[in-house]
Amino acid sequence: MKLGANSVLFGGYDMETAFRCIAMAGYDGIELSAIDGMSEHLVIDRWREVGPEIKRLSAEYELPLLAMEQPSQDPAKMEAAFQAAVEIGIPIVNCGPGGKSDDEESLVQSIDSLGKLADMAAKYGVTLCVKAHVGQSVYNTPTTLRAMAAISSPAFGIDMDPSHIYRANENPVEAIAAVISRVKHVHIRDCKGRQQGPGKPEDQANGRGDIDLVGYIRVLHENGYDGPLNLEVIGAKEYKVEQVCTIAAEAKGHMQACLQACGAR
Repeated sequence: MKLGANSVLFGGYDMETAFRCIAMAGYDGIELSAIDGMSEHLVIDRWREVGPEIKRLSAEYELPLLAMEQPSQDPAKMEAAFQAAVEIGIPIVNCGPGGKSDDEESLVQSIDSLGKLADMAAKYGVTLCVKAHVGQSVYNTPTTLRAMAAISSPAFGIDMDPSHIYRANENPVEAIAAVISRVKHVHIRDCKGRQQGPGKPEDQANGRGDIDLVGYIRVLHENGYDGPLNLEVIGAKEYKVEQVCTIAAEAKGHMQACLQACGAR
């Protein structure tokens, strides 16, 4: 498994700060945030302008580009994201499912949209991943399985985030085992409690919350998963750089310990 961090943690800072600090924390790679309003990192509307700088930073800080997160399913924006991924050298584009929970029509529409986007991803030679998300159409294991059954494209994969599954009142260790056959990306963070949001940024650091992340990573290892394991902590845009560096380093140490505990490193 490749341990990375989503640059959204450093959304209040420029890309070089994100690369520098994530590299200092010892990560194997980086996931670029293309999330409007949360960062000004990989801005999809300006990807041709920022692409060369991203490649320079990746080389300078020896941080491979593991993925990007771009939540919109707008076809034009997603096509631009796929074009950026090809040019910059990013193999995976992560998005959310959209829609609303427990609404059959919304779920069907989301799955249809994702299927079309997966076909577009295949055309560009990249992988589209989607994760279960609290409040959206795909939000738990049953709805994730629906998407898996409906979308057969090899360019489509599941992105698993234990904090969303935990907040859907499921056991993330059991959930990851149920969908592991199609998992191509993992977002990881902790959380305290099963409320709607993930909590304060510091409580999202691995090991600070209630989730059995050791068991979660053990399932990944036992099933031969060798893709990205990217920390995704949101809400820290106004934090001091020392605070976000501490979260990144603390989470990396916990991830490393989990890999060692299950014999993966």
